[in-house]
Order: sequence, then C-alpha cells, then structure tokens
Amino acid sequence: MPNKHPLEVRQPATQMALDRLRNYPSPWAACRDLGEKLNVGPETLRKWVRRAQPDAGTKSGPSSLELEEIRRLRKEVRELKETNEILKVAAFFFARELDPRRHG
Repeated sequence: MPNKHPLEVRQPATQMALDRLRNYPSPWAACRDLGEKLNVGPETLRKWVRRAQPDAGTKSGPSSLELEEIRRLRKEVRELKETNEILKVAAFFFARELDPRRHG
C-alpha cells in the first residue's frame, strides 16, 4: 500500500508534533490539533510520533534502525527455515533412492 503522505510531509509534521508535545495535555491532543492544521489525520500523526519518539530519545523502545534490522532478520530466518525444509525433503528423497533394500 503506497504512503498517502510523502516523506517531505511526514518528517516535518512529526518533528513539529514532537517539539510541541509538552504544550498539550496528551500526545493525542497534540496530534488532533496539529493534524488538522497540517492536513494529516490525527491517528496517522500519532503513529508517526510514536515511531519517532525512540529515535528522538523521548521514549524507550527500539529505534527505526533497530526495527528495520529486526524485520530484515525475521525475513532471513523465514527464508532459512524454508531452505531447511527443502533440504530435509531432498535428503529424505535421496536417502530413499540410495537405500540398497529398495534396489533388490
């Protein structure tokens, strides 16, 4: 699914919200107010802010780089598991083919 908002909109809107969070009673209130002014849905802006907070050091959790590394490693593990399953099937097949009791 393509992003509705280009990076040129997301980054400044997120930074603006991060810079102004302390002026609002809650992150949701900030996103609701700023989102309307920036023509961005408040929930969309809230998600951007939540993802950016660990990068900004204002909240604990994995950074964007760490999340990307986790995604990459999960994909690699998935691919390795698939390869392992293929090799198991092939090993079983060749073991049967080479079984001397089969060729009697």
